[in-house]
Formats: sequence, structure tokens, C-alpha cells
Amino acid sequence: MNPIILIPARLGSTRLPGKPLADICGLPMIVHVLNRAREAGLGPVAVACAESEIAEAVHAHGGTAILTDPALPSGSDRIFAALQKLDPYGQHDVIINLQGDLPGIDPGYLTAVCQPLQNPLYDIATLVAPITSAAEAEAPSVVKCACAFAPDEEVAAALYFSRSKIPSGEGVLWHHIGVYAYRRASLATFVTLPESPLERREKLEQLRALEAGMRIGVVRVAHAPFGVDTQADLDHARKILGPKHD
Repeated sequence: MNPIILIPARLGSTRLPGKPLADICGLPMIVHVLNRAREAGLGPVAVACAESEIAEAVHAHGGTAILTDPALPSGSDRIFAALQKLDPYGQHDVIINLQGDLPGIDPGYLTAVCQPLQNPLYDIATLVAPITSAAEAEAPSVVKCACAFAPDEEVAAALYFSRSKIPSGEGVLWHHIGVYAYRRASLATFVTLPESPLERREKLEQLRALEAGMRIGVVRVAHAPFGVDTQADLDHARKILGPKHD
């Protein structure tokens, strides 16, 4: 595998406007995410951004930023557009889509997310972590994945994703972490697909892939990283990310 890590970013968050540039311990959040990706040591890292302000912040900290059309509908479309500019000859065969609101992600998770792609059956790979509380299980903001791991196996097939508590019955529930690794051809296919019925219903883009017959492999990790979607999340990030980082 020859991965490249792409981080989609735009300023137009409805719940926390301008969040890629939000200050966390003296650095914009997008730079924290950029640094976590660099620490993974997997390959080149770039930010696929919708606005020049994000590009300027990334460049100021020695990073690579690619400006993309602000009208692109999703992060997947944004990273694909950036990929065409960065790697027009297809040198990189695995594209990791790292969300720009995960400033505390363990860099090892970026290595882990590639693991399912060692199996040629999978087109896309992503991460899950065990749900640890009733509140987490019931929260619509926490996406759940229906999957079943064989004993001593770290990889399983994703059967469905939902904002509801799935599956029913006794057993571990899995919190989906929105970090993806795509085979290059799979990403190229995915961005051509129309929005699917279940995607519209659940408001989950990955269901488009499942409905189109693409196979998603999930690898389990210990904990879900915190994401920054609200002011409270940002305050939390400022408390736990201190001088030891960056």
C-alpha cells in the first residue's frame, strides 16, 4: 500500500462556525489534526480546504493545503478533488479521509484503518470502538455500526450504520468513527454515485456505498476519539490538549 492522508475542511459548520481555525492551546484545530496525521508516518498529508483562510493557516505551519470548490457537497468529494491535483498519475493507491474535527486522534488509528484493505474483498475501511455508556448508545449523534467480530479477529464486515441503537439484544454495541481508507478506484466510484434512499433517511453518507454493493470493512480500536462539533466540545479539547502536544 502507498497511502496518502487527506483532511477535508471548510468554515461553514452550522453548530460551530469557523471551527477549523478555532484556537486550541495556541494552534488552529486544523493544525492539530494535521500534526496527528504527520505523526502517523504513513505518507504525504494534505488539507483539502474550501476557503483560502484555512489554506493560509496550514501553510503558516509548514503544511500542504489544496483549495477546492466550496460548493462540493461532501468531504469525500473534497478529498477526491484534491487528490486529482496532488496525485494526477495515481501514485497513491490508498486514500485516508481524516475528519478535520478530530484534534486528539491517536495517530496509530490511521495505520489501523488500512488493515481491512489487506483483504481484497473490501472496498472501503473504517473504524469502530466499543460503546461504554447508555447515553452514548442512545445518542443520535453517535453513529452505530452493526458488525460481528469472530473470536480473536480485529476486522469485520459492516452490515449497516444507523443513528439508532443497533443491533438489538445482548452484546457489544459499536461506535462508528468517521475515518475512512479507500482504495483509489473505490473512492473514484463512490463520488459518482447518487445519494441513496437510506443515506437520505439516516443522513449517513457511508450507506450510499453499502446500497451500491460496495463492501466496508471495520477494524476495532480501544476508544472513540473526541470530536469537536460544539462550543462545549471545543472547551473540552482545550482542557485535554496542552503543551505536551505540538
